[in-house]
Amino acid sequence: MTLALRCRCGQVKGIVSTGRAYVRATCYCKDCQAYARHLGRPDLMDTQGGTDIVAMNPLAVQFTAGEENIAGLCLRKGGLFRWYAACCRTPLGNTPHDGRVAYVGIVTACLAPAEEVDAAFGPAGRVVLNTGSATGEVRGTPVAFVLGGVRIAAGILGAKVRRQTPGLFFNPSGQTLRTAYPLNAGERHAVGLETG
Repeated sequence: MTLALRCRCGQVKGIVSTGRAYVRATCYCKDCQAYARHLGRPDLMDTQGGTDIVAMNPLAVQFTAGEENIAGLCLRKGGLFRWYAACCRTPLGNTPHDGRVAYVGIVTACLAPAEEVDAAFGPAGRVVLNTGSATGEVRGTPVAFVLGGVRIAAGILGAKVRRQTPGLFFNPSGQTLRTAYPLNAGERHAVGLETG
């Protein structure tokens, strides 16, 4: 099964193969909250500050239009690369710095239609992460958290064993194809992150 990937304005388009998903999770970390604020997209978060993400193998994602509009940033040195459509500031996905790690966290705001997202990956909130940073009360999911972590680790390890070459935002040696700029001290302060 495939889902449509699309930014708000429709310039960036793609498809996502649901069979390569690891797990769907809602992340309440301060970085995800800061990222949504930086993009000017508080609507990305639920009422407790969570962002809905599907962790998957990067080979699951294929862009079909608008790749020239893809930009990236990192909130801190060594942190995740966070990729988005610069045309309308729609988040696309988060990746490690090393493209040889077979992981991308696709933000479900760019997937459609919503009912098919739920049908493909299960409902949002079954696995929750970083509840200590939630802006309201969120119940943890310790068993689902561990099982989700095992699925992600197994997917990454399996890709390494198969010698999967990087894709999506990276060249074959694992280096980024696009510049992902770090936020400066003023930008970090504006979104509520430590500036040190």
